[in-house]
Amino acid sequence: MQHPAVPELAHTVDRPWATRPIHWVATAAALAAVVAASGFLQPDPATAAPTDPKPESRSAPAPVPAPDPATVTYPLECPAESVVTEKATGDLDGDGRPETVAAVRCQAGSGSPPHALYVITRPREGKPRVVATLLDAKERRTVSKLAVRGGAVTATLLGYSSIDVPRYRPDLRDEAKWQWKNGAFTRSTPGETRGV
Repeated sequence: MQHPAVPELAHTVDRPWATRPIHWVATAAALAAVVAASGFLQPDPATAAPTDPKPESRSAPAPVPAPDPATVTYPLECPAESVVTEKATGDLDGDGRPETVAAVRCQAGSGSPPHALYVITRPREGKPRVVATLLDAKERRTVSKLAVRGGAVTATLLGYSSIDVPRYRPDLRDEAKWQWKNGAFTRSTPGETRGV
């Protein structure tokens, strides 16, 4: 039985126009030249059109302002009114929203009434409010150099070694630090209490 004639495959035919290895090398070189040239023909980054049709949809939310200590009622018993003498702001609990730490004392015509130190937060809805007392006025300390850095509150506390020390000349100095840990503010004293 005879089989019908099958045409020869193109790559097996010995024709003068058939491809040879040199043709593949030339094609690869031409392709490499096109790819290299396309790298130089990129659009200028300053004039390139944005690919995102709605860039405003990806913008970061506006930063939340720190609570204003002047808008808060403090749990400090004063014969007249209380006054904020120092403040510092920063994110103390790591939630991305800043808190304000306020050094507050009773208003006095003369002398230096002791400070209380309060942490104020702004809830997502409602007015700013006091959420923690770091230093009670009963400790009879004056706060100076108040700061918030790296999620910690630091302050220099001035005080008196006895009732004989004049109220305008504190003779004790303390460095104190408060940090939010396990749901509460923990106080540490980097150095020992020392004379001024």
